[in-house]
Amino acid sequence: MPEQLWLPGLEAPPTPTDGLFFAVFPDTNTAANISKLAQQLCEEARVRSRPLAANRLHVTLHHLGIFAGGLPQARVDAAMQAAGSVRMAPFSVEFDTVASFASKPRPGPLVLTGSEGVGGLHRLHDALTGALHDSGIESRAGSAAMAYTPHVTLAYGLPWAAARPVEPVCWNVRGFALIHSLLGRTRHIVLARWPLEGAAL
Repeated sequence: MPEQLWLPGLEAPPTPTDGLFFAVFPDTNTAANISKLAQQLCEEARVRSRPLAANRLHVTLHHLGIFAGGLPQARVDAAMQAAGSVRMAPFSVEFDTVASFASKPRPGPLVLTGSEGVGGLHRLHDALTGALHDSGIESRAGSAAMAYTPHVTLAYGLPWAAARPVEPVCWNVRGFALIHSLLGRTRHIVLARWPLEGAAL
């Protein structure tokens, strides 16, 4: 077997260990109901994939990057400054469709999506985009080349399937949070929360 080519000074990039993102979480009862739906869909698909735990179900608002060896404090501070400037009233969301983010023929995520019922999430996303820009952060989701699609990931590793309607899943969004994701360890750490106007977390 030929030896692998190695050139001095060309080292492999470090493995990412930490992620940073803003998210909205469903209330406890709604998360439990979503988890039951995810379990049912996994069983129907007859796959070994397990649904995400109820406490990990969320809607991502903005990805702020992945990093190796911890989070850069300057980026965390800037994200917090941006979040503190957002002013928006609480709103309700409704997800009414199960869709696949898989690419045929490879398996991928199964998600909840919505149409008119997720307008508030688009507005909150846009408000955060402006605030992040003012704080010197350009987020991946804020790129004009990437359309924002609010969704709740139910499970990973499911085969592609056509989108289909489900019983609507609704909850009131009263705030959002900045999350430190420990990559590969299925852990999310809430760094801070911000209530929307008139809401208490």
